[in-house]
Amino acid sequence: MEKIKSFEVDHLRLKPGLYVSRTDDYGSLTITTFDLRFKEPNKEPVMDPPAMHTIEHLCATFLRSHNEWSQKIVYFGPMGCRTGFYTILEGEYKSADILPLMKEMLDWIAKFEGPIPGASAEECGNWREQNIDMAKWECGRYAALLKNAKKENLEYPSNVV
Repeated sequence: MEKIKSFEVDHLRLKPGLYVSRTDDYGSLTITTFDLRFKEPNKEPVMDPPAMHTIEHLCATFLRSHNEWSQKIVYFGPMGCRTGFYTILEGEYKSADILPLMKEMLDWIAKFEGPIPGASAEECGNWREQNIDMAKWECGRYAALLKNAKKENLEYPSNVV
């Protein structure tokens, strides 16, 4: 079998950031997959599953409800390695194109109060596994990175691909 593109990224050199993982064409439709890398792979402790689950619920809700971007959101979900998330958008974009959206999303999470969207037995298959405090902490840490993002946080460095 052919090695998938994400396994061709050198995770020993990868730093936290917001990266275009790939773009794909499906007929006349182009989609862009983003790597929202919260943690430095193989060097930092991975995220706690309940915190990741909460981040998934909050981010997916925010993105799919956004006035400008909701119709372009295809998917938001966790990486199996628990170092970040993927989001897939309809269209071809660069990281800088969605940086304001990501900052807005993280700010919304920092201020979030109330019940976690979709966290009920009727709406989620593992609704009890949530951790809003750790989710806010992880998102705050990532927001600080994006606030001062440099080119190396927005484009995969040549030594990782």
